[in-house]
Amino acid sequence: MSLTLIALGATVAVLLALLVWTLRGSERYIGSRTVSKPLEGSGRTHVSFLPQMRQALRSEDAEFLMRAGFSGLRNRVRRERRRVALLYLSALRQDFEELMRISRIIAGLSPEIGVGQELERLRLRTSFLWRYRIVWMSLWAGLTPLPQISNLSNLLSGYSVRLEEAMKELGERAAIVAEMVSSPDRRSIHPV
Repeated sequence: MSLTLIALGATVAVLLALLVWTLRGSERYIGSRTVSKPLEGSGRTHVSFLPQMRQALRSEDAEFLMRAGFSGLRNRVRRERRRVALLYLSALRQDFEELMRISRIIAGLSPEIGVGQELERLRLRTSFLWRYRIVWMSLWAGLTPLPQISNLSNLLSGYSVRLEEAMKELGERAAIVAEMVSSPDRRSIHPV
């Protein structure tokens, strides 16, 4: 066997392992059982807390503590903020999983779902989970990837808006069908 073929096989194996790692379940992550479920109670999702996360991850506080001579406190603050950021990231993942669950329900109710839409949902899931893993690893390593966290939150917000539009369209179709069924002249209704 040639060295090129072995290198290509190893690269494919590593990429497949990364894909499997990205797509596996989220129950093992920090705080996955302690964060409240999205779309319940107040109706707010965790994306709405992005401004607070940006403020918490800014470096000005750490710089101030370092200049003031509180390096031990600075390290403690950084560790706590990193822990909170990991919890926030886990909550974003839960929000995403809930949106995916709702999208599967909508897809089951909609008669016009095709292969293209299912592939789009798979692409979106892979994209979100890949970005999620990169941000998670960055946070775990002690970095503060604010732009990536913002991008992940924006992706989740965009998907939420698209899902709401789909639910609205489905509701409008249901209202039209209900109006047709309740009309006095039911002979003109074609069930197809």
